[in-house]
Amino acid sequence: MRITASNLREDVYRILDEAIATGTPVEVVRKGAVLRIVPESRVSKLGRLKERTGFEGDPDDIIGMDWTRSWTETQSGSL
Repeated sequence: MRITASNLREDVYRILDEAIATGTPVEVVRKGAVLRIVPESRVSKLGRLKERTGFEGDPDDIIGMDWTRSWTETQSGSL
């Protein structure tokens, strides 16, 4: 979409929201120069997750663990 700076000023938030929603760049003409407003490509929420290492040890050892010494009623909170 190509618009003038005056048109951008009149409705800047709607134009910017539309560019974000559609991914379409907005070209603004000012004093003969063309400026482009281009939304950055979004990274998915999963892509922003910090990479973690897996479980260390034997997963079967978890089954027999006794958590009663380290877990109390006050730590569990109310349900």
